[in-house]
Amino acid sequence: MQRRFFVGGNWKMNGSLHNIDEIIGFLTCGPLNPDVEVVVAAPALYIDYASKKLPPTVAISAQNCYKEEKGAFTGEISPAMLKDVGCRWVILGHSERRTIFEESDELIAEKCAHAVENGVSIIACIGEQLEERENDLTETVVFRQTKAIVEKISCLEYWDKIVLAYEPVWAIGTGKTATPEQAQDVHKKLRKWLNDNVCPDVAKSVRIIYGGSVNEKNCRELAKKEDIDGFLVGGASLKPEFLKIVNATAGM
Repeated sequence: MQRRFFVGGNWKMNGSLHNIDEIIGFLTCGPLNPDVEVVVAAPALYIDYASKKLPPTVAISAQNCYKEEKGAFTGEISPAMLKDVGCRWVILGHSERRTIFEESDELIAEKCAHAVENGVSIIACIGEQLEERENDLTETVVFRQTKAIVEKISCLEYWDKIVLAYEPVWAIGTGKTATPEQAQDVHKKLRKWLNDNVCPDVAKSVRIIYGGSVNEKNCRELAKKEDIDGFLVGGASLKPEFLKIVNATAGM
């Protein structure tokens, strides 16, 4: 089954109106491979501003949202609010949310389910710490995190709104990158897990993207791997080199 290549840019807590105008400038100038789905995640304050200025081929995403529609949850935003300002994507479960803000597998799964049930597509992040990899626990951790999400997704049709992002925590922002072979190994095993625990159709169709210090130098080799369906890019998404990552599959 042909899966459309997907590249997400996570701006994290970076940017100003001036910076965002610069990013939008190089995204508008391109070129951007039309066969690639491109989504950028702005800080919440800038979602509405960025969405109105981005080229029509680039979608806007939030970096987080909560598991309720509304209520006394100071500082949170809901999928309903995102939709209200034209935002149809959200990143959930990023390692920085799991570690710094101590979000549990259960909470992340609940947020994933609420988002897709309310019409917002998700980039659901999973991945192991360095100590876990060194202790041969990569599969245990990744499968546990995925299982929590799977158990909350009540309808197979919702998987059309889910992109899984494998992000080994030890490779995020460190300059270290999993080798193409290491990344492919995890992606392939995760796809088999989905085949055995969700259904073959979901395993074949769901996009599993890689994140962890992806840059213009390593993106093409990673993109050649059969089960790597794109990237979630951090710091490089703030720079013009992001275009080269979006175009990593050009000519393949």
